Amino acid sequence: SIWPGKLTGTMANHTFDQVPDRPNFPQQEEEIIKYWGEIDAFQTALRESKDRKPYTFYDGPPFATGLPHYGHILAGTLKDVVTRYAHQTGHYVERRFGWDCHGLPVEQIIDQKLGVKNKDDVAKIGIKKYNEECEKIVTQYTGEWRQIITRLGRWIDFDNDYKTMDPSFMESGWWVFKQLFLKGMVYRAFRVMPYSTACCTPLANFEVSQNYKDVSDPSVIILFSRVGATNERFAVWTTTPWTLPSNLALTVNPKLQYLRVQRKSDGMVLIVGKDRWNWVRETIKEDPAKFAVLEEVLGSSLVGVRYEPLLPYFKAKARDSAFQVIAGDFVTTDAGTCIVHTAPAFGEDDFGVCVKAGICDKDGDGMVCPIDDSGVFGPDVTDFNGQHVKASDKDIMKKLKGEDKVLHNGSEVHSYPHCWRSDTPLIYKAIPSWFVKVECIRDKLLENNEKTYWVPDNVKQKRFRNWLADARDWLVSRNRYWG
Repeated sequence: SIWPGKLTGTMANHTFDQVPDRPNFPQQEEEIIKYWGEIDAFQTALRESKDRKPYTFYDGPPFATGLPHYGHILAGTLKDVVTRYAHQTGHYVERRFGWDCHGLPVEQIIDQKLGVKNKDDVAKIGIKKYNEECEKIVTQYTGEWRQIITRLGRWIDFDNDYKTMDPSFMESGWWVFKQLFLKGMVYRAFRVMPYSTACCTPLANFEVSQNYKDVSDPSVIILFSRVGATNERFAVWTTTPWTLPSNLALTVNPKLQYLRVQRKSDGMVLIVGKDRWNWVRETIKEDPAKFAVLEEVLGSSLVGVRYEPLLPYFKAKARDSAFQVIAGDFVTTDAGTCIVHTAPAFGEDDFGVCVKAGICDKDGDGMVCPIDDSGVFGPDVTDFNGQHVKASDKDIMKKLKGEDKVLHNGSEVHSYPHCWRSDTPLIYKAIPSWFVKVECIRDKLLENNEKTYWVPDNVKQKRFRNWLADARDWLVSRNRYWG
């Protein structure tokens, strides 16, 4: 029996203790937990079932750097129900509590404790010392966790727990990664990610959402000269002039309509999205009578048209496939001119279409990224060498204006993500990373999903299936000191 009540009388009448009129449920729960401890109920159940067929339950362990909250309690209750049911249906169910000892939450606490703001601060402290400080706090609240989880009635082994910082655990992870590598399932490539130039590190999406601010940024329309056509320009809108030195392509939507309009005063021809022409004209404050529409064309007819590099820094280094118009479905009529300045080092869509067009490869070959980890231009960009990207906008616009390559130079206020640590604006930057191939096994994933019993069933058929159907290769790199 796992209930501490007393059976009295004969087996014929099955008389138990009198149930009180006003039962104290918390007190009864504590009596049950105490009784379980006296008879060593959980360990006894494990010993008696050790020869049964094992039931494997994969549990995502919590951090011990904070106390349990409602989400932990709810998930823990569900896990207890599943494992108890497996035990009661004839299985041996090993249940060891685990602790996630790595990752950003640990570093956040140490950064605050030590006043760390960036990579230079860590270098001064020393990585060894920094990691020793992290190790000190990873089991800070294990006692409180044990007390709360035990009080909830969950059967799980705290004495024989595991930690993700245990060498045996980490080595098992490396063993799995090695097997994937030997199977040709691992490769190194670039992915564009939110990046803090102050902390010299990419940020996870949940970090980005923590600190948005309304800021005034440039809102400019730049003129790119069409090769082989006198005085004909592509009108291109951007809010990031600092990315213009790294431009390698212009992207249009092949399904949209575009106009060639001529300014009567000087004969200059502008190429611009038909649905955005009125916005462009209103932005530059020009009377429609001052322009003549020469032609309306489909975006697909512009694909392959070449243009002169806006700035000369990478003209000789870029591939022959660069500095031409390419196609991209992400170009919309919602904003801008329907022609997108494309710098693969600083935009996820930019990187994707440039890879598809052969301008650069997934491993970064052919891509240009002239800034260092701190967001400062290097010697390749001679005119702005040593300048931080966000500080260079005005100087870049001044140079382009002097070369008659600016149609409009304005600004706009919008909500923009900032680094939660340094309170500085984030950029988007291509980061070298390791990936596990997933796209090549989508069919197998979907097939196995069909064999899996889901509760509720609609998750299987909708949310999870849809996610698997569009699954991308898995980025497994992390830019952390403490794992």
